[in-house]
Amino acid sequence: MKHLSLSGLCLLSILFSTFLSAQEIIPVNEPNYRRALLFKSLPEKVTLEDAKLNSLLNVTEGNIVKIEMGSSAIEGKVISAVNKYNNIRSVVIRSSNFNGATLTLSSSTRRDGTVKISGRLISIQHGDLYELEKQNDKYVLVKKNYYDLINE
Repeated sequence: MKHLSLSGLCLLSILFSTFLSAQEIIPVNEPNYRRALLFKSLPEKVTLEDAKLNSLLNVTEGNIVKIEMGSSAIEGKVISAVNKYNNIRSVVIRSSNFNGATLTLSSSTRRDGTVKISGRLISIQHGDLYELEKQNDKYVLVKKNYYDLINE
């Protein structure tokens, strides 16, 4: 009787392990909240004048630009500049002094003539970023945590 119950237990464990190994395991990416902060020397908020934003949106590919941010500045090369349908403009600037960061700005003109501008200054290797927001009729780059915006 002992051998029969031991055999049954072995058979049951083999069936159970086969069932578990047949299940598809979905990998989960856990956020790394200890990522280095790239923009820690820059202010929490940076107001950008409409004229500066428009000049950035009108720059052509290959040009070097500089954006004042408090006591520091973001410098970089325009790696993409697109103007589509006469109402959409987009510019991507790769930073030369903040390693890995890119500034993306997009502008769209609505049917009523109003212009909406959106943008981000982000590096996927770091734990902080800037997002462009409109506050009190002014555009402001607001510092945020990477995982407040990105889900992995």
